[in-house]
Amino acid sequence: MYGKAPMKIFSCRSSRQLAEKIARELGVELGKSSVTNFSDGEFQPCFDESVRGDMVFIVQSTNPPADNLFELLLMIDAAKRASAYKVIAVVPYYGFARQDRKDRPRVSIGSKLSADLLSTAGVDRVITMDLHADQIQGFFNVPVDHLFGSAIFAPYIEALKLDNLTVSAPDMGGSKRANAYSRHLQAEMVLCYKLRKKPNVVEEMSVIGEVEGRNVVIIDDMVDTAGTLVLAADMMKEKGAKSIRAFATHPILSGNAVERINNSAIEELVVTDSVPFNSSSDKIKVLSIAQIFARTIQAVTNNSSISTNFVF
Repeated sequence: MYGKAPMKIFSCRSSRQLAEKIARELGVELGKSSVTNFSDGEFQPCFDESVRGDMVFIVQSTNPPADNLFELLLMIDAAKRASAYKVIAVVPYYGFARQDRKDRPRVSIGSKLSADLLSTAGVDRVITMDLHADQIQGFFNVPVDHLFGSAIFAPYIEALKLDNLTVSAPDMGGSKRANAYSRHLQAEMVLCYKLRKKPNVVEEMSVIGEVEGRNVVIIDDMVDTAGTLVLAADMMKEKGAKSIRAFATHPILSGNAVERINNSAIEELVVTDSVPFNSSSDKIKVLSIAQIFARTIQAVTNNSSISTNFVF
């Protein structure tokens, strides 16, 4: 039966640290695997123990470089060819998710292509967190367990006990997420409207709503260059916000993003360990998602509900 197959947790190279935390939460050893590297840059992952008849969970975020995605695909393929019972991809950060539609002529839809590649490799299920757009779940022809960072962010915000709390989204695309936090925290909500000149460059931004004298928390699924986030925070500070904190599940933080945050009006940026991130910045706090993923893996293994992992 589905729930009776032995469970084994493996990791690709980029997400090994998080995978080890998940394994500890589950009280199991991380499965043995290795990668052979060739001089031309090609690599070949290998399971160093039997997975025949097992439920195999492979942990890997697919943030750039593309080798991270391809390594996951090779591991899935290896598990299927080694007669694993089920292969579940645990993808804390689903990369290429910003390419979720044709927003201009003659462009790819990278998130759909990634989903097709995972399916072709033989994945039976995907567990992920805070997709850039909810509809990406529909790109898969296998079950997708979509977890939310609110499970750890909401309790953290509540513990701050901020008065005059206001929830904000850095752009209109995040309004649904911000509204969910606003209702749960019984707080007011404001929105930022931005006009982009090109990817990662914001030409114009305005705030819709009142922030004067308010403690603002900005909610987003990811922070990349931090340009939008910093612009929104500095604008709110100019409009009289009392304090500004930001919460983003995936800390991509490319280029000089950390420097931008350090020099901004943001008092604290709270992120998760969905992607490997090390920073000496006093403004950035990392919360682990290992426990919520461990609980979800256990529920999938036992064929039980995962809805208890959702705060809202």
